[in-house]
Amino acid sequence: STFLSLMTSTASEAASYEFTTLTCIPGVIEYKGANIQLLDLPGIIEGAAQGKGRGRQVIAVARTSDVVIMMLDATKGEVQRSLLEKELESVGIRLNKDKPNIYFKPKKGGGISFNSTVPLTQCSEKLVQLILHEYKMFNAEVLFREDCSPDDFIDVIVGNRVYMPCLYVYNKIDQISMEEVDRLARQPHGVVISCGMKLNLDYLLEMLWESLALTCIFTKKRG
Repeated sequence: STFLSLMTSTASEAASYEFTTLTCIPGVIEYKGANIQLLDLPGIIEGAAQGKGRGRQVIAVARTSDVVIMMLDATKGEVQRSLLEKELESVGIRLNKDKPNIYFKPKKGGGISFNSTVPLTQCSEKLVQLILHEYKMFNAEVLFREDCSPDDFIDVIVGNRVYMPCLYVYNKIDQISMEEVDRLARQPHGVVISCGMKLNLDYLLEMLWESLALTCIFTKKRG
C-alpha cells in the first residue's frame, strides 16, 4: 500500500502492521510513455488457495496480471516468500518460468506416440506413459523439444497453468544489516527497497519495466 501511494497518485491505506489492504486498489504509473497499472492486493495467508482470507479472489486477479511484484518484509527473512510461492504454485501460477517446450495432443486412437528432439535426463517414455495413464489418457502424441521434468509434463497435460515474471521486492532494508541487504539484492529477481526512506524505488520501476518486456511501436505519418 505504501509503495502504491508513493509511485502513483492513488491513496491506499498504509500502516506499519500487516493486512492493512482489504480490497483490490488500482493505481497507474506513467513510465517511458506507457501507462502501467498497479493493483494493490490484500495479503495472502497460508491456505489462500483453499479460500482462506478471500484468497481465491486475490489469486484470481493475480492470474490475469503481466508481472507479480511480491512485496516482502526484509526483516522476516524467507518465510513470507516460501509461503507465497507455495500458495501461487498450488493454483497453477508458475513464477519466473517459461512454458515447457512440449508438444502434446490427445487423440481418439492409435495409442501413445512419444518422441524427443533432445536427450532426456528427467523423463522417459515409460514415465510419460504412466503419467498419461494416471490422467486416463491412452491415446496421445507427445514430443519433448527440451529436457523437462515430470512436473513440467503434468503442467502441459492439465493446460491451465499461467507463466509470469515475478519481482521479489524486499522492503524495510533500513532495518537490517548491510550484509543482509547485499545477500537479498544478489538473489535472482530480487530488489531491495525502503518505502519509508524512499530508497531504490527508481531501480524497482526500471526492473518492472524490463520484466514487462513491452514492445514500442512508433507510427509513421502517411506520405
